[in-house]
Amino acid sequence: MTGRARRRALGQHFLRDPGVARAIVDALAPRRDDLVVEIGPGEGALTVELARRVDRLVALEVDPLLAASLRRRLPAVDVVEADAQRWDYGTLRRPPGGRVLVIGNLPYSVGTAILMTLVDAREAIDQVVVMLQREVAERVAAAPGSRSYGSLSVLVRLGWDVHVVLRVAPGSFRPPPKVESAVIRLAALAGPRVAIGDPHRFRTVVRAAFAQRRKTLANALTAGLALPAGRARAVLESVGIEPRRRAETLDLEEFARLTARLGED
Repeated sequence: MTGRARRRALGQHFLRDPGVARAIVDALAPRRDDLVVEIGPGEGALTVELARRVDRLVALEVDPLLAASLRRRLPAVDVVEADAQRWDYGTLRRPPGGRVLVIGNLPYSVGTAILMTLVDAREAIDQVVVMLQREVAERVAAAPGSRSYGSLSVLVRLGWDVHVVLRVAPGSFRPPPKVESAVIRLAALAGPRVAIGDPHRFRTVVRAAFAQRRKTLANALTAGLALPAGRARAVLESVGIEPRRRAETLDLEEFARLTARLGED
């Protein structure tokens, strides 16, 4: 697959508005002694701005032609040819007196997957500022009870503060996408908001609860976790959750109680 074909497959649109690039970097607010990792630098709209502000910048670019171009233009930047979805962020080490920050214009097709990789590396990262499709960004930031609230909202908010900081119109990109984009800022918490015990079980329960949003929790868990219907209702009632509620009404603490109870079986 050629570089251009790969970019089309990823749904990648290059930022071309320098004002928007500055606003995104401003949202990250890097200091000179921070280590900054940029995901998908592409043609370098964010990279150029970042290079002015920090001493150490690592750029992860999957396209070898774009990576080579960046190395020629910005020799002070550490350009790494790598897949950002699979790169090991847990190996990052904070510089003396500095932080580890991650920034990027994420391809629409793999944006959620990359975001979850970053979320799972919370202990190694202090802050994340990324651009996503607007609907995805709103799901990440959604609160319980809202239409956008879902498994992504729960799993990210467990360990991060989340804010939508900027909306970006299609005309800021080349080629212009058919949808709006939004920039979100994630600040890592010192620890999870609630104790969840087994992270894998928590994720499984949350995703099962939201897998069939129109169903009641009892029915969603029956289908998603292969529980007998009576058992699903009994478990929910034992932790004070009405079985006829729907997943979007539960907060983090309720999901944690439900997961802990299911783990006892």
